[in-house]
Amino acid sequence: MINIALVGYGYWGPNVAKQLYANKEYNFSIICDKKPTRLEKAKTLYAESVSYTLDFNDVIANRSINAVALAVETSAHYDLAKQALLAGKDVYVEKPFTDNVEQAVELRKLAQENGRIIHVDHIMVYHPVIKKIKELIARGELGDIIYFNCSRINLGQLKNDVSVMWDLSVHDLSIIDYLTDGAEPVKVKAVGTKAYSEKESVTFLSLDYGYFLANITASWLSPIKERRILIAGTKKMLVYDDVDVLNKLIIYDKGFDKIEDIEYADYVIKTRSGDGVIPKLEQSDALYNSLEQFRQSIITRKESATNADAAIRIIKILEKADKELEV
Repeated sequence: MINIALVGYGYWGPNVAKQLYANKEYNFSIICDKKPTRLEKAKTLYAESVSYTLDFNDVIANRSINAVALAVETSAHYDLAKQALLAGKDVYVEKPFTDNVEQAVELRKLAQENGRIIHVDHIMVYHPVIKKIKELIARGELGDIIYFNCSRINLGQLKNDVSVMWDLSVHDLSIIDYLTDGAEPVKVKAVGTKAYSEKESVTFLSLDYGYFLANITASWLSPIKERRILIAGTKKMLVYDDVDVLNKLIIYDKGFDKIEDIEYADYVIKTRSGDGVIPKLEQSDALYNSLEQFRQSIITRKESATNADAAIRIIKILEKADKELEV
């Protein structure tokens, strides 16, 4: 049984706590937060089933704790993860992994030197729809990928520790990274604006991966909520709409076919407009799946798809995009 402590019970921590408590293969042992009011809130749900502390050092010093889940502000990830790794504990950390590549690389090295597991919660990688899309691509149903078009917009929640790109676009970057087996862009372009927050609250990110393109829109200033990804392939196309409760994924048999025709030079292009198919999807919670993958990684000592390497690839893109925003 893995004894795990949750550090942070603010915005996202309660969701992590809920799924840790639901997974009975974990021994959910401690909730740590520096604010007493948050711990009091947690006690109303978990009572005496877990212990509570205001001091992170209590978690670090507790030798019975095998793993730590960090659900705190991004600026605290590096320091807390470093302490946990040095104490010999495996680490689950919310996205983004760290503020910068340098910190991420140091934590990766530290984990390797100490034989520890780092699992970054790029939660969308563990969503059943993304799992299905991965299967479709692996079977060649979409053909070669031409481009991704991603839109992640809503009204709020405004943040000052990270930009909307680091908060929302990181999801789409992790999806693209996973679906393309870690492809890295050769060109990164970005524009954005700061409104009502210290960092960008609206960003438009364009990526050229050499053999496919990606366009990622992120905004905290939208009157509507949209979580949509369009993937165009040479054989088929699909739309994943996470806001649509009934039809989250539709696969379209649409595109263009090359028709050999002696009358023309080499071939002609003919539009193909077939049916849209709604596949049957597995019903599971992405956060639960992510935490379960962390548990499996601890047991097998095999890193997950969202390990430090994957997180570093994504942070490299975000850092390049930040430089574009500064121009």
